[in-house]
Amino acid sequence: MSGQYFGFSRFPFGRDLNPRDLLDLPGAKEMRSSLNYVASRRLFGVFTGSVGEGKNTIARWFVEELPQAKYKPLYLHDSELTPRDLYWEYLNQLGVKPRFYRRDAKRQLNTILIDMAEGQGKIPVVIIGEAHLLSHQMLEEIRFLTDFGMDSYSPMSLVLIGQTELLPALARPSLFAIAQRVNVRYHLPYFEPDETAQHISHHLKVAGVSATLFTEEAVKVIYEATQGAARAIGSLCSCCLLHAMSIGAQLVDDHAVKVVLEDEYR
Repeated sequence: MSGQYFGFSRFPFGRDLNPRDLLDLPGAKEMRSSLNYVASRRLFGVFTGSVGEGKNTIARWFVEELPQAKYKPLYLHDSELTPRDLYWEYLNQLGVKPRFYRRDAKRQLNTILIDMAEGQGKIPVVIIGEAHLLSHQMLEEIRFLTDFGMDSYSPMSLVLIGQTELLPALARPSLFAIAQRVNVRYHLPYFEPDETAQHISHHLKVAGVSATLFTEEAVKVIYEATQGAARAIGSLCSCCLLHAMSIGAQLVDDHAVKVVLEDEYR
């Protein structure tokens, strides 16, 4: 309904936005650059950020940009899997029927990854999302996933993506062996005030509207309320647009944002 009112060709702050339509702000650019560094050199990277910063969207963007002739991405986004499920899921993604026992499935996956790297000239890029929710047992299993018998060699790249809590989890003494193996760490920051304004304007343009719908003062209030978290910005802006439509306004000012905050975010 708000789409017709404002002339949007699509909903401006939906989660179905194509990663290629995202604004390439410094944080996203640096995270993608670090991901590419990890992938190209077969390293182990840990990427973190607070809730709603867009980590997984940036990861999807990175995966879409990987040259298919050189890389084979394997993406896992289920934090409740057991170690056996871990190997089964990756083998299924590779189109291979997994062996029943975990140890056999692990050997099977390792053999395939080595053959892919050495025989096919492709670098497997193993990505685990929501890694902050992984159990202690699963985090320990990741150490075995990186163990190919030689500390100086790995046929694959391994990427863990999760919220900030992942860092203290990896710092536990019992996980020292895996923490030692991490080559690259990157923490995605929240938007700055000017980046928040750019983010809002860009999403409106992608949705087909170039006109200013949020005043400068409104954007300042939005930033103060969300502290620059992308998901929170999108949610608040959506509520503000619906409010503007309900009162017949064509512009969202700071008063309107405060009204929405009082009504929706108390």
